[in-house]
Amino acid sequence: MNINLEDISIFKHLDLLARKQVEGFITGLHQSPFHGFSVEFAEHRIYNPGESTRHIDWKVFAKTDRLYTKRYEEETNLRCYVLMDVSGSMYYPEENHLKIRFSALAVACLLQLFQKQRDAFGIATFSDEIQFQSPLKSTGTHLNQLISILENTVTHPSAHNTKTVVSKAIQTIANQIGRRAMVIVFSDMFEQENIEEVFLALRNLKHNKHEVMVFHTIDKSTEFDFSFENRPYEFIDIETKEKVKLHPVQIRQQYQERMKQLMFDIYEKCAQYKIDLIECDVRKPVDQVLMPYLVKRTKMLV
Repeated sequence: MNINLEDISIFKHLDLLARKQVEGFITGLHQSPFHGFSVEFAEHRIYNPGESTRHIDWKVFAKTDRLYTKRYEEETNLRCYVLMDVSGSMYYPEENHLKIRFSALAVACLLQLFQKQRDAFGIATFSDEIQFQSPLKSTGTHLNQLISILENTVTHPSAHNTKTVVSKAIQTIANQIGRRAMVIVFSDMFEQENIEEVFLALRNLKHNKHEVMVFHTIDKSTEFDFSFENRPYEFIDIETKEKVKLHPVQIRQQYQERMKQLMFDIYEKCAQYKIDLIECDVRKPVDQVLMPYLVKRTKMLV
């Protein structure tokens, strides 16, 4: 099921929105080639000869003629950490905060997929510092707690004018993750400092054998293409509150050139450090966010 922009803008019951999206996504997978993504037996694992038969699920055996044993809470496949940018620029546009709402929904969908697969998962939200950080767990209670945190982050931002400092958040988390994990970052990458600092932090994650995915979250129509009506505007910087009055046509070409250079720098660095970069246009279907994760997860389990 595809969630439209109106659903995201209203943003009631994030858990239900995410569940609908994930259910539709999984239904589509049943006709897909991704056999490595087991949904029906997410809470089971294949029985290995020589193991105790005490935990075999005989009801599943009766249905499938295959032996599976029940998983327990401490048994997980992967360790997945999601870092979500909650700085001022992520609350653009002012009228509906679509970027942060889209990001929260996408993260909630990923958390539900993690939990279905018994992956240990956690989240951290950040601006110029870590706002919230959870442990890694795989329980349903943990999932509900994190979705509640996401809802609260969207509807009750702690500081609407905070700046983006991606590098600091990544470095903080990198020092705590420990053994190999998948690290997923949702951010518009509007770093106030040198973008090089961001990629030094990401490179350190890769050096420590973590898999890294960056979902570059933008409203492409306005933030990249600068597609505004042909009339004067007063533009307000969400993070600094600086104001400027001008006509879009006056600076559109220069603005687009600057944004193209920023995009090129981000893509070039991600390619250099073998970091998966996904363009996350908030006006596109959410399920386009889920597929790159699925591909990466399948490869990690091979």
